[in-house]
Order: sequence, then structure tokens, then C-alpha cells
Amino acid sequence: MEGFLFQASIYLAAAVIAVPLAARLGLGSVLGYLAAGILVGPALGLVGHETKEIQHFAEFGVVMMLFLIGLELEPRALWDMRHRLLGLGGLQIGVTTLAVMVGAMALGQPWSIALAAGLIFALSSTAIVLQTLSEKGLMQTGGGRSTFSVLLTQDIAVIPMLAALPLLAMPKPPEVVLGEVLERGAEGDTAEGAHGAALSLVEGLPGWGVTLVTLGAVAAIILTGIYLTRPVFRFIHAARLREMYTALALLIVVGIAFLMNLVGLSPALGAFLAGVVLASSEFRHELQSDIAPFKGLLLGLFFITVGAGIDFATLIGAPGTIMGLALAVILVKGCILYLLGRAFDLRGRDLWLFTLGLAQAGEFGFVLIAFSDQQHVLPPALSETLLLVVGMTMLITPLLFMTYEWLSRRMTSEAAEAREPDHIDERAPIIIAGIGRFGQIVNRLVRSSGYRTVVLDHDLNTIQRMRRFGIKGFFGDPTRPELLHAAGLDEARILVAALNNPEDTTRLVEYARRERPDLRIVARARDRTHVFRLYKAGADHIVRELFDSSLRAGRYVLENIGLSEFEAAELEQTFYQHDRQSVRELAALWDPDIPTAENAAYIQRARDLEKDLETMLLSQLEDGAAEAAREAGE
Repeated sequence: MEGFLFQASIYLAAAVIAVPLAARLGLGSVLGYLAAGILVGPALGLVGHETKEIQHFAEFGVVMMLFLIGLELEPRALWDMRHRLLGLGGLQIGVTTLAVMVGAMALGQPWSIALAAGLIFALSSTAIVLQTLSEKGLMQTGGGRSTFSVLLTQDIAVIPMLAALPLLAMPKPPEVVLGEVLERGAEGDTAEGAHGAALSLVEGLPGWGVTLVTLGAVAAIILTGIYLTRPVFRFIHAARLREMYTALALLIVVGIAFLMNLVGLSPALGAFLAGVVLASSEFRHELQSDIAPFKGLLLGLFFITVGAGIDFATLIGAPGTIMGLALAVILVKGCILYLLGRAFDLRGRDLWLFTLGLAQAGEFGFVLIAFSDQQHVLPPALSETLLLVVGMTMLITPLLFMTYEWLSRRMTSEAAEAREPDHIDERAPIIIAGIGRFGQIVNRLVRSSGYRTVVLDHDLNTIQRMRRFGIKGFFGDPTRPELLHAAGLDEARILVAALNNPEDTTRLVEYARRERPDLRIVARARDRTHVFRLYKAGADHIVRELFDSSLRAGRYVLENIGLSEFEAAELEQTFYQHDRQSVRELAALWDPDIPTAENAAYIQRARDLEKDLETMLLSQLEDGAAEAAREAGE
């Protein structure tokens, strides 16, 4: 017991220390887990022979991951994405597998091992890439959506890969066969027969019987997900015990995995199928929240064991070979991705994001290597080498994204230099600088009310997209004086400063106020500090991005807690007027050279104003209640 607790403490401590550090450095959690495994394994020698046994247990995290992936994929969504899934994703997997296979055979490997290596390196890192795309806000770009489609195809393709790899198995070495014979002899024939019967539903059946039992198991999963899940969840709900939801979620995954084992199929296949069946149910989010922590911990444990099991003697013995293979994999995958991206109309930054984002090998490569090793598809020495190559490509991934950012900045600056601002041939009493989410609403309201506007924006894609909807705009930097004057700054009555960048908005307001002291300026502010800067710059009306929507949400809360619509609206209006007055007073005390938390006068006035607001709102509520009571008495 003490040994188990010691090992558990080592694994958990390594994860708690290494993963946050990796996340802070922008390397991602997967690389953090790998680093933790390397630290406690080859580096410090704190774990050893038990790593393989723990890895078998941790592989259940892969089953849970595929179940969660299935929960995200409604059958209709899969159908809508079929062209990119089957076209772009399918071609990427097929062409990459073939290219790596040809290269491996050229290096002297037999076709079965070469094909296994091709399948392993055809996959990319879902965990690293999706996390990076989300952190950098690239998920909704053309390149980001194409990258996600390929990753999704790869995740789905893992299931048939796991099913196909045993077919590539090599004959077992004599020592392995001898060991299995001796193990069976020690257990005894009677025990073997009993256990074998208990652990398989298809052993001894003819081919047609195996097929029927297998199809029956798949049908049982589908029918259970459709018809039995809701009654069981209602039954669990009646118990009013939160832990029962978690127990049920684990029962679904574990039970399906066990059933798949009984009929000789991959547990991952059954879990994925169950996830797809339950994707459209009302319990999907409940299942996700219950399973996700277990999936994360088990996958993390799996990656730690992979790192701990890496044979650094192999790396030290042949560093040039390992690094050369890793760079060759990235180069081959990158070339294939680049050509496929161009064939599917990806250009510029989107093409480079797609190419560099998917050029590495992925965490499922570890899964396939471990599985191939168990099934005797790969020799042990080659498995160690492939583990190192996969790990090296993942370690290089942050450099690939840094390369993309450098290329993106260069292409942006070159495009800006190459593209001259539009010739502005219109003038209007209202100039709207910035046609993003904020400026679009302002422009639609004003134009729909019968007033003409001139729209400026420095994002060419945004301008072109607006033109498709019939909204004319002009490309150019609104902070450039010559562009503002060309748009009619000298005659305009109102300027709307709605740029995304707060510094650009402030600079625009300052220039416009110097040029036109009589101009009315409506400005978009990021936060309260930005409000103060805009006041000093000379804006007349300042709108905080989230203030009005938050105020409306607060009114809805008051209405739902028991106040009438009139009472809630009155309180909302009082809060709004008080906040406007407070901002003006605090703007006079705000000093850009003193941190707000250290400005004593500002803090004291802010606290006084907050007390005044509370007094005003409570007094208003009491007056309303007294008025209602008088009306009821009359």
C-alpha cells in the first residue's frame, strides 16, 4: 500500500509542477505531461518497471476521449462536414500514410511495419493544436476551420486504425511464445477454460456467429443510447445525489468497453459510437462534465508514462538519426498539407496555418505505437525510436506556430504596403471609423433611419465582407489624417470611433478633436480606464463595450427575482445615470501616471459613490413599496 501511495504521489506531483509550467511557456499540457514523465523517469529514476502496467490502465483515458469526441458530433453535423472530412481530411491521412510508408520501405523496413509507421505519423496532435488555436483566436479563420476538420477526421480514423493494426502483426518471437506457454501451464487448463469462456462471447463460434454477435453488440449500444438512457437518467435524478450522475457516466463508458472486449472489438470504437448516439440527447452536457475530469487525468497519466518510458539511451546513441527522422516527418507532412491546402482553396495566412499547424505527429501516435508494440506489429527497438520521433515533432510544434506568426506578420505588412487605401468618393455628415461588431450595429441603425454614413476600416477582409451584404465601405487606416480629411472630416457633424484597438481609438479621438473642436465624437471604450483616456482626449459620448448589455442583464435578474418590469427599469435607469456622473467625477481624479489601486483620492471617492448608489437604489425601492401600499389602501 505504501508503495502505491508513493508512486501515486510522484506521478501527481510531477503533473502538478510540470504541466502549469509548460502552459505558462505556451507549450501546452501534453508536452507538460511528457516533460513530467521524463523528469520522474529517465532523469531522476523515481519510477521504473511499473510504468508499463500503469500505462495499460491509463489507456482507458483514450476510450473516454473518443466517447467525448462522439458526444460533440451529432450525425447531422458529421453529414454537413462530409466534404472536408472525407476530402481534405481523408486525403491528408491517405497521402501521408502512403508517403511515410514508401519512405520507410526505402529505408529497408517490410511493408507491414512501414504501413504501421505511416498510420502513426499520419496523425497530428489534437490536444496541442486545438489548444493553440483557441488561445490565439484562430479557430474561426479559414485555416483554423480546415485544421479542425482534419483533426476531427484523424480522431475518427484512429478507430479503424486500432482495428486494423492487429492484422499487421508479425510472428511472435520464440521467447514470447515460450513465456505464454509457461504462463498458461502455471495457471492450469481448468482455470484457463473457465476464464476464457467468461471473457469472450465469440470464442469457438463460426464466422457467421461471430458476425451476428458483433452486430448484436453494436445494435445493443445504439438501442440502449436511444431508448434506455432517458429512463435511467430520470431514475438517477430521483435519488438527488450528485455522485450518482458521475457513477452512471462511468458505468456507460466502462460497460461499453467491457462489451466490446467480449465480442473482440476495440473499446474505443464502442465508446465513440455511444457518444455519437448520445450527442443529440439532453444529457450530453451532463455526461461531458462528469467524464471530462477522468479523461483528462487518465490521458495525462498516459502521457506521463510515455515520457517515463522513453529510452534516452536510444536518443543519446543516435541523436542525429532521431532528429533527422523528426524533421523528415515534419517536412513530408508539411509538403503534403501545403499542396492539399492549395487544392482546397486555402491561401496566404490560412494556408500556412493549415500547413504548419498539422505538420507534427500527435498524441494518438503514442497510443498506436503502444498498441502496435503489444500486438507485435513493431519490434521493441523500433517502437522506442518511433516514440522518440513522435515526441520530438511535438516538442518542435511551438516553433512551427512561432514560424506561422512571423510569416503572418510579414504577409500582413507586405499586403498593407502593397494595397493602397481606397479612393474615397463619398462624403456624409457621419463618419464611422471601424466596422467590426460594434460599428456594424451603429451603422445599420443610422443608415436604416435614413442618414448617410462614410465607413472606414483598415481590415480589407472586413470591408470586402460588408460589401457582399451591400454595405459600402472604404479600406484604409482611419487614424491617418489624409484619409480622415478625404472622408469629409472638415464638414462632418459626427465621428464614431469604433476601432478594435483602444490605443488607435484614443489617437483618433485626439486628432479629430484638435482638428474640429465643434465635432461631436461618439467613442467605443474597452473598459473604465479607457473611458478616462477618451474623456481626456475629448470624446463627447463614450460607450463601454459591455456596460449596456450587462445593465440589461441585471434588469432581467431583478425582474426574475420578483420586481415588476417598471421597478426594474427604474432601478436600471437610476444606476445608469449615477454611473455616468460617477465616471465624470472619477475621470477628474484619475492619473495615468499613478496605478489606480494606489490612487488614494480615487479609491476613496469610488467607495463613497458606491455607498451613494446603494442608498439611492434602496430608497427608491422603499418609496415604490410605500406608494404601492397607499394605492392599495385607497
